[in-house]
Amino acid sequence: MNPLAASILFHAIGATSAAFCYVPQKKVRNWSWQSYWLTQASFCWLLLPIAGAFLTVPNFWSVVQEAPRDVMVRTFLLGMAYGIGGTAFGMAIRYVGFSITYAMAIGISTVVGTAYAILKGDNGLAHAGDHLEAFLAKTGSGWVLFGIATGIVGIVFCGIAGRWKERDHTPAAQQAAGARIAIIGLLLCVVAGVLSGVYGMALTEGAPIARLAEQHAEGRTILGVDAATFGGNAIYPFSNTGAFLTTALYCLYLHRKQRTFGEIFSLPAGAEASLGRNWSLSILTGCLWYGQFFFYGFGAFFILKVKGFEQTCWAIHMILSILLGTLIGVALKEWKGCRPRTHAMLALAVALLIAGKLLLDYGNYLGQGQ
Repeated sequence: MNPLAASILFHAIGATSAAFCYVPQKKVRNWSWQSYWLTQASFCWLLLPIAGAFLTVPNFWSVVQEAPRDVMVRTFLLGMAYGIGGTAFGMAIRYVGFSITYAMAIGISTVVGTAYAILKGDNGLAHAGDHLEAFLAKTGSGWVLFGIATGIVGIVFCGIAGRWKERDHTPAAQQAAGARIAIIGLLLCVVAGVLSGVYGMALTEGAPIARLAEQHAEGRTILGVDAATFGGNAIYPFSNTGAFLTTALYCLYLHRKQRTFGEIFSLPAGAEASLGRNWSLSILTGCLWYGQFFFYGFGAFFILKVKGFEQTCWAIHMILSILLGTLIGVALKEWKGCRPRTHAMLALAVALLIAGKLLLDYGNYLGQGQ
């Protein structure tokens, strides 16, 4: 398969995993938010990244021993900041709903993560001006920037459509009550967006670890696949465990405050739920979340092979995530019963997201091999 086509395919698979990520949450019963969040985080941010690295990265422990300590520390600390962003995301949903939270957080994250990747380059932010100039000098850079801008506008319109959808489905009295706390939710969305973009920064900072893993994988295969393809998995034990630490601390604080830790292991008598079901759904969430970046690493690997705009990987992932998440919502009939203007805004948002993705792909196509 053509490397650019492979990159697009794997980014799409990862984004699909992200789009389905929190669907299982709707079926969890008689668990507090912190029980669900801590359980899924234990898998997506701790167990799976470590297991995935040891299973798919040849000589992973040697990679850890050889990797620059400052790179590992920065990646871990940025992951910790992302954990705070993930918590803010979960809290924001309570105030302004999923659609606005998702759109604002993804939009801000797209800008932050992509801008950092462009300015950081290969030798640090001290040479940000040179990196930006080199990026703009490549053939196709205008198409790439236009695609990112189009995608961000589509994300904003998707958020507006989502907000209208929630209003269409919410009684007027509840809308009035929600307006009084909207400002808190919007501030949390900003925090969630900035710190979600920090995860993209963590992946940028962790790139030397991935390159070292690729060197150790030279000439080796895993299940018939070039082992170098899995190099990105070497970053996640640092970025994701950082996120797990801050998330676990907050969830354990809530458990202690609300005395809910016991429900993870034993539901109240007569509860209309299954403990095994709750665990299964939470683990599925964790697997889907980890899956998005497992395939994200493949997408980044193949863009590097064609020497396209590797800095756009984060933007591609974010735009695809919200596009597919929206389409899944349509398939699940979440937009049923909305007013015509809501459906029109949704159609415009989806069209812009698709256009933005295609423009990004075309820009990468023009920039190959430079």
